[in-house]
Amino acid sequence: MNTALHTAAKAAPKNTRGRNGAIAFAALAAAVVALVVLLPMQGYTVHILVQTATFGIAVFGLTIVLGLCGQINLAQAAFFGFGAYAVGLGTTDLHLNFWVALAMGAAVALVMGGFLGMTTLKLGGHYLAMVTISFQQIVTLIMVNWIPVTHGPDGVGKITRPELFQSSQAFLGLCVAAMALIGYLVWRLPQTPLGRAMRAVRDNELAAGVAGVDVYRVKVAAFALSAVLGGIGGGLFAGGFAYVSPDQFSFAESIVLITMTLLGGVASPVGALIGTGLLIVLPESLRFLKSVPGLYLAIYGLSIVLIIRYMPDGIWGFVQDRVRRWLAPPPFTDAPADLMLAPPGQAATADAPMALEVQGLAKHFGGVKAVDDISFSVRRGSVHALIGPNGSGKTTTLNVLSGIYTGTAGRILLGGQDVTALPPHARTAAGLGRTFQNIRLFRSMTALENVIIGAEHPGNEIGKGHEALVERARAALAFVGLEARAQELVTGFSYGHQRLIEIARALAGNPTLLLLDEPAAGLNSSEKVGLQDLLKRIAAKGLTILIIDHDMTLVTEVAERITVLNFGRRIADGVAADVLRQPDVIAAYLGSEPDAPDFA
Repeated sequence: MNTALHTAAKAAPKNTRGRNGAIAFAALAAAVVALVVLLPMQGYTVHILVQTATFGIAVFGLTIVLGLCGQINLAQAAFFGFGAYAVGLGTTDLHLNFWVALAMGAAVALVMGGFLGMTTLKLGGHYLAMVTISFQQIVTLIMVNWIPVTHGPDGVGKITRPELFQSSQAFLGLCVAAMALIGYLVWRLPQTPLGRAMRAVRDNELAAGVAGVDVYRVKVAAFALSAVLGGIGGGLFAGGFAYVSPDQFSFAESIVLITMTLLGGVASPVGALIGTGLLIVLPESLRFLKSVPGLYLAIYGLSIVLIIRYMPDGIWGFVQDRVRRWLAPPPFTDAPADLMLAPPGQAATADAPMALEVQGLAKHFGGVKAVDDISFSVRRGSVHALIGPNGSGKTTTLNVLSGIYTGTAGRILLGGQDVTALPPHARTAAGLGRTFQNIRLFRSMTALENVIIGAEHPGNEIGKGHEALVERARAALAFVGLEARAQELVTGFSYGHQRLIEIARALAGNPTLLLLDEPAAGLNSSEKVGLQDLLKRIAAKGLTILIIDHDMTLVTEVAERITVLNFGRRIADGVAADVLRQPDVIAAYLGSEPDAPDFA
């Protein structure tokens, strides 16, 4: 009862600030809408502002897919065109209500965006770019050549507006209101579970999957949201200009939309709006220079080059970086809760159930047998080491256990559940935690945000709401000794501390089995002593650990049982002290029959 009241009391100020911020934003947006509706304007100015607002909504979509999720979309003009043609053809040929036509355009864009995402997002990089370019070109060709439906190159004219927004300025007010509402939702998105998952995918897909994020699903969601915003922007564009034609939605326009995103700042709707306004208003403001041949284009092009050269994160990214240096978030004043790991009573005993059973596991890369028919078990509540010379198949084994690689043969049982066919995020939900030999953190996030990602996966029953996630993440950071620096970007931490943040992220997921891939790699002697102490404290809480490491001092200090691999095959398995004295194990490490070293 007291804990619940304490949590509610802490949450109240934050919730109040959130509500006050939303109210303030709504009041500001209402004032801007009233201003653009009531202030006398020339028709040309109204058209420029309508174009800025409608393009801005489409660019918000690119903020989601490119800025938050890191996926390339060079077909946003096609989705913009779906919305525009739906409103154009819907209100003229089909005589539909404007709102019905707009909803139809958004739905078409959503379906096509989801379809394009589902069929292409397992690709990446330039392959994804090529596919979206091809999709854009196909859509443009259909608009030009499907004359019975799209009216071909002549386009669609006499598009009608809603009854309450017949005047140009009234419709501008509608566009600005829509842009403000959508911009606010996109601005809030990074702090939602979906937004955090997108940021994790952008920073490191592999780590995101192992942390419990369904990477493919998140990518498709980002693509679909981007497309639907493109459709809404296009539908409002059609209503604002009362005419659409294929040349307005060509590949060149997709490049313009991408450029708007990059110039303003790819990760923020504020940046998107700045970039949109810049590329629409700047050319218009320089028209007086057109009397001098070439000067207009020279100044326009030079401005863009200078912004990209000296503000690589865009204009808003540049401003944010300066503001962040002045305004650091206030530190937490209350102590975090104790980190609960394994339930009580899970200490390792001879009759304890198995946390992990590996049966006949194999992983072949063509003719190379990286892992060849290995079997071993890890008893619940124990610390089990997997060791062997370089190239013996240890990390490959962990990659198969965590679902990064699909095994060629064998079964994997996690707490009695067969997880052999499950993807990484599903294994995390089943109770598997993982760190990497080469640290994989989400480098654009703070330490706290990194650990929240680890705590947020399905199956982690830690309480409801964002406050419970924050408390769990703080407890994990406090456990590794870094809670005081929770709100610092991870790029400001030393290598050893980044290693601890990665362990904290895995612990926050409340795993039943923790896989540690060479946690001592790259650490100095004092950091290794600290790591050894940390692993003992984790083990003391009853969490099952499977560790890979070349530091035999660390292994012998923390591990109770050891499995040894050599050339992908198991050569020993048993109690640590006994295994390390076996001739095959010593020969594997020294390359000869033993006359001496005693690992124990």
